[in-house]
Amino acid sequence: MRLILTGILFLFSSISISAKDFMRIEISGQVEGVVEIELLSDLAPNHVIQIKKLVSDKNYDGVAFHRVIEGFMAQTGDVVFGNVFNEYLPTMVGRGGSQLDDLNGEFTSQPFDRGIVGMARSQNPNSANSQFFIMLENGHFLNGKYTVFGKVSSGMNIIDKIKRGDQANNGMVAQDPDFMKKITIISRD
Repeated sequence: MRLILTGILFLFSSISISAKDFMRIEISGQVEGVVEIELLSDLAPNHVIQIKKLVSDKNYDGVAFHRVIEGFMAQTGDVVFGNVFNEYLPTMVGRGGSQLDDLNGEFTSQPFDRGIVGMARSQNPNSANSQFFIMLENGHFLNGKYTVFGKVSSGMNIIDKIKRGDQANNGMVAQDPDFMKKITIISRD
C-alpha cells in the first residue's frame, strides 16, 4: 500500500500544470483597444521578470509608441522620456530605459515573425532594459541578435493601426503618439 501511495504522489508531483502569463495593454490615442502578449519565460526568463516588475510598478502606464516603422515594427517602453502624462520629451524619447539594471541578452532560435515581441537595445547586446518592440511583419534579419520575450496572442489588429512615424526620421512619432494607457499582468491556465 505504501508503495502504491508513493507512486501516486510521485506521479502528481511530476505533473506540472503551469499558468501562462500575459501582458494586457490598453492602448489609447488615435487607436483604442486591448492587446494581449503572451510572456515567454521559457525563452527569456530574466527579461520576463524585468518586464513584470516594470508592469507591477506601473512604469509602463502612459508610455508612448515612439518609433513605428511601416512594414517593420512598433517600439515603446521608454519609461524615462516616453510618458505622455509626465514630461513627454519627443526629442529624447527612445534614449531612456528604467532605473532597473540592463539585462544580458537571452538569444534563442525563435524567429522574429509578425506578432513577436522583442527587447530593444543599443549596439551592446547586453543593454536591453525597458524598451520593446512588436513586429508588424517578419524581420528574420533580427534572429539571434535580439531577445524574444513574448508574442501577441490577441489584438494584432490594434497594433496594425498604431500611428506610424516619419520614415525620414527612422520612424519617430513626433506628435500625438499612441500610448499604453494601462498595463497589467494576467495569468491563465
